[in-house]
Amino acid sequence: MFWILVAILTAAVAIVLTHPLMRSRQAAIADRQGEVAVYRDQLAELERERASGLIGETEADYARAEIGRRLLAAASGPNQPDGASTARRHNVIATIVTALIPLTGLCLYLWMGSPNRPDMPLEARLENPGNDMNLLIAKAERHLAQNPQDGAGWDVLAPIYFKTMRFADAEMAYRNAIRILGENAQRLTGLGETLVTSSQGIVTDEAQSAFADAERMRPGNPRAQFYLALALEQAGKMDEARDAFAEILQTSPAGAPWIALVEAHLKATGGDAAIAAAQKPEAPANPTAEDIEAANTMSPEDRQAMISGMVESLDGKLRQQPDNFEGWMRLVRSYAMLNNEDKAKEALRNGLKAFPPGGEQGKKLLALAQQLGINADGATQ
Repeated sequence: MFWILVAILTAAVAIVLTHPLMRSRQAAIADRQGEVAVYRDQLAELERERASGLIGETEADYARAEIGRRLLAAASGPNQPDGASTARRHNVIATIVTALIPLTGLCLYLWMGSPNRPDMPLEARLENPGNDMNLLIAKAERHLAQNPQDGAGWDVLAPIYFKTMRFADAEMAYRNAIRILGENAQRLTGLGETLVTSSQGIVTDEAQSAFADAERMRPGNPRAQFYLALALEQAGKMDEARDAFAEILQTSPAGAPWIALVEAHLKATGGDAAIAAAQKPEAPANPTAEDIEAANTMSPEDRQAMISGMVESLDGKLRQQPDNFEGWMRLVRSYAMLNNEDKAKEALRNGLKAFPPGGEQGKKLLALAQQLGINADGATQ
């Protein structure tokens, strides 16, 4: 079947390429035949005029001789060899084109391909799919057809279906995973996004319910929060939508990839002032090269005093601008490196006031404290 298809495609390409050459030859022959017919009509018209006395015998002889000369030239004169030569040249070109394409393809296949290698059965390809996404999906589908109660398999396949734009299959996979493994924030958010995409961007009631459940299970998820705010906007509740988008912007870390999208919806709901208020203050600058060079020349006591002064300066700036999440992370780490556990706990407590423990940033602060060995008891009060 493969070689039959190759032969058909080769013939089709050759016909397309040689068709203009054939047409040009046929056009030349047709032009020559038309010219001969015109001269013959002129001879017949000349005889009629001579018979009716409109032209004399002498003038008729001269005209007949001239028309006859032109007729002979058109029928068998010097144009005929040129036309034949052109036709022969076209035939040679057509032959070369017709033969060159398959010969070139065959040579390339023999050089770069593996003509002696047998076809790999589908079974073997599924066993070793490599990076072929289609084979990976086919392998997973085959496994799930044999093991339909494998919730983990549906859980893995659902986002793959979504990324490959198979939204109906993604919805089915998410529902199977939820039915078998139960609800969690990630599955509910994935199901909600699939429903929104299938509905051409409309947050349906079912999708809104899925996002609301996901937000209750894991507060601070910007994906669920965004779609919940979008549902308010689509429902015409502009004030509530504006507040929801503003809250997302306030709690998002600097440079988050979704900030531009949230700002666009915030502007659409009349939240320009909220965008200006949510602008993140710049983090305190890192030490300059001159600071580092000066520190290298100091005594250990002076160097320690300089570092302590920089940390205290950062502490003072954060008390004035508490919405700097990266600054709180740096301050807690700096006090821990200075072995000042009391100050580290105080910085953690102040940071959690600006970024509550239930949010994403608050969880990161608590994780950092645990990593640094800081006792967080009482810091969340």
